[in-house]
Amino acid sequence: MATGEVTRLLAAAGDGDRAAFDRLYAAVYAELRRMAAGRMRRERRAVTLQPTALVNEAWLRLAGDGTGFGSRAQFFFAAGESMRRILVEYARRRLAAKRGGGMEAVTLSGLELPGAGGEADVLAVEDALARLARERPRLAQLVTLRFFAGLSIEDAAAALEISPATAKRDWSFARAWLLDAMGAR
Repeated sequence: MATGEVTRLLAAAGDGDRAAFDRLYAAVYAELRRMAAGRMRRERRAVTLQPTALVNEAWLRLAGDGTGFGSRAQFFFAAGESMRRILVEYARRRLAAKRGGGMEAVTLSGLELPGAGGEADVLAVEDALARLARERPRLAQLVTLRFFAGLSIEDAAAALEISPATAKRDWSFARAWLLDAMGAR
């Protein structure tokens, strides 16, 4: 479906058009499922959360918060944020003392940080990303768009209204910053 069509459906759904809301779900489900599957491929095998469950939970949160989305990029940024929050909540629940207290950590490996061994603990990413958001909000948004929403450099640059070259520089800096921040944890 064309970008303009998704934006039109987002606007109509935001105005309360239930039929547009249903068509929007059908239009973006495959992309959301692809995003979730990409995130879940990086999880340890012991994780029982499935991509479909992640998409459904994210969709319920997006639909339930009543927020209108002005564009396709804003929608997918919000979807990536929602998936990030769900994964963090899932990791925290699994690490809670009443559920075994840290015996099985939930990990992600999409940051491709040099020297990180290909895996990054989701809670460490969350802590570091929160610190990055306080210091460099645009970089944190870029990480969310790339890592959690699965957007390409070009799509993330368009969503942030920066050039792809700037996005590439920011992405390199953000990865190094996160590696350093997570190493200090």
